[in-house]
Amino acid sequence: MFNQPEFTLFYDGKCPICRKEVAWLRWKNTRHKLEFQDIHAEGFDAAVFGKTLTELMAEIHGIYPDGRLIKGMPVFRACYRAVGLGWLLAPTGWPILRQFFDWLYGLYARHRIRIGRLFGGNPCKTQVCQRRG
Repeated sequence: MFNQPEFTLFYDGKCPICRKEVAWLRWKNTRHKLEFQDIHAEGFDAAVFGKTLTELMAEIHGIYPDGRLIKGMPVFRACYRAVGLGWLLAPTGWPILRQFFDWLYGLYARHRIRIGRLFGGNPCKTQVCQRRG
């Protein structure tokens, strides 16, 4: 019997780095507390969540079962908590370090397509990706 998911991660399935992170999280998701939603999957509609695909591509988002949508570093912390590894990212939420990690993630998010190309070629050829990369 599976447990009820406590968080859903919206991820970019065309991003090589994102796919690797999701594969690792799926492997660690033995309690089935984390769900995964590829924002490029057929039938996915960002507008259902009050967002556009461009907004979801700009930085990582996730949603709690009660409908609370979050973005940025808090998403990573929620994902790691859901798979039982919250302690790994706990320091990124400490008041003295939070601003630094939020800034670092923002820097990564702005350049993730270029960084992804270093690890897997051209992750996608859509106009959205071209604008981001």
